Amino acid sequence: MTNEAYLSDAAHFPGGHAAGVAVPANIADISAIVSGAEQLLPVGAQSSLTGGATPMGELVLSTARLTRVLDISGPDSAPQDDARITVEAGVPVAAIQEALREHNAWFPPAPTWTGATAGGIVATNAAGAATFKYGAVRQWVAALTVVLADGSSLRIQRGDHHADGYVLRVPGARAIEVPVPRYRMPDVAKRSAGYHAARDMDLIDLFIGSEGTLGVITAVTLRAMSPVPSTALALVPCSSESAALALVSELRRASRDTWTNGDQDGIDVAAIEHMDRRCLEILREDGADRRHDIAFAADVDVALLVQLELPSSVSQELAFEYIQSAFDVPPSGGTLGAFCRLLQRHGVFERTELALPGNTHRAEQFIAIREAVPAGVNARVGRAQRDVDPRIAKTAADMIVPFERFGEMMEVYRARFRARGLDFAVWGHISDGNVHPNVLPRSYEDVERGKDAILEFGREVTRLHGCPLAEHGVGRNPVKQMLLRELYGEDGIEQMRAVKRALDPDWKLAPGVIFPR
Repeated sequence: MTNEAYLSDAAHFPGGHAAGVAVPANIADISAIVSGAEQLLPVGAQSSLTGGATPMGELVLSTARLTRVLDISGPDSAPQDDARITVEAGVPVAAIQEALREHNAWFPPAPTWTGATAGGIVATNAAGAATFKYGAVRQWVAALTVVLADGSSLRIQRGDHHADGYVLRVPGARAIEVPVPRYRMPDVAKRSAGYHAARDMDLIDLFIGSEGTLGVITAVTLRAMSPVPSTALALVPCSSESAALALVSELRRASRDTWTNGDQDGIDVAAIEHMDRRCLEILREDGADRRHDIAFAADVDVALLVQLELPSSVSQELAFEYIQSAFDVPPSGGTLGAFCRLLQRHGVFERTELALPGNTHRAEQFIAIREAVPAGVNARVGRAQRDVDPRIAKTAADMIVPFERFGEMMEVYRARFRARGLDFAVWGHISDGNVHPNVLPRSYEDVERGKDAILEFGREVTRLHGCPLAEHGVGRNPVKQMLLRELYGEDGIEQMRAVKRALDPDWKLAPGVIFPR
């Protein structure tokens, strides 16, 4: 693989250049690489949407060859809901799920794109569609192996090392005291907004979400769950955003009732994805709807993709029986029957298509159609950068608000983009109030106007008690760095710099990522 392949990430961040590329074959080599480098940028799949995996003159350290599964403890040797898997940092999420499936276990908070690597999802505290039920990656990380800036290797087990108030002591040959920042982090389900900070915090949480700036993650131990549930996917076309919000609100409420009451026949939704009208147009423009045999009628304003969890014993045949009995008198059909009746109350049952347990091909088509939206947007950004202006870069927001304020925030996104004459698309994880408003740039001026709009969005999100940096991190993106500064203030950024200086006094690791020196 040529060096050029490492000079950009999925954000199309311009200007990438590297001093060289190191692709170690084992963890032991990393300490020597880190020790000898003047500046170093650790990268995984380079799926970053923030420029955080685009080098700016550093030596690139790729985890592409660190692909071993080191250990799995399945339900035969661990509590049923606490299987473990230890992997090297370059193992993709898809491979983690495949290895766990052999033990009838799975990793619930996996991000939507399963090509992301273990090290990458930990470094950004990634989250995905199922955050509504399972939370973000942070609470699923049980242990880490990290190489610090001086080349020393540190194994951290969750629960072993806590701060004394606001001072963290990092074990090792060289005693390191780290001042824990005192800013208040937004209280939302997703948050990838600089260094984690809390009184008496666990040491492991300092490295989760630090975007490679405090240490190179080389191995990860993740908690997993067992057994693997049966899953049905529902593609639900809605005639308006208000209709979609009403449906999502009831699905959220019904699911939480199920979790609280332990009702085996209650609705159990893990995730709901959202695609707006412009997203559906992009699918048609790119032919993705035809490739995946999915057609959206002209009157569809919003499409929802619902992930419904069923007992692991529910087969495709039994699922058909449940649907057929959903509207009997009295009604039955368990979880699936209750879901169908809710769809009927909202007037969308007849237009909904279900991929039932066992119908892997159709489920993959549903997921592919959702993934074709960001792929289509990123391709347009790349073409504009190539054909119109090399300064063009991805211009997008990654924001979360409490669901009760979601409709209000969507109105803000549309109004502020339209006021600037911008073409845009919005998609994301509606079940937890997190979506991604993206500019479709036709010129560099569109990028500049988009940045201005996103800064406005950040202020509105903060006002609504949300977080303007939800799941992708901060990276090198100047707008995201400005959003971080507005979130915590200049004093908050200086507190992060104090953490950086304690662990990386020479500013060796990922310099310029999250905040400037």
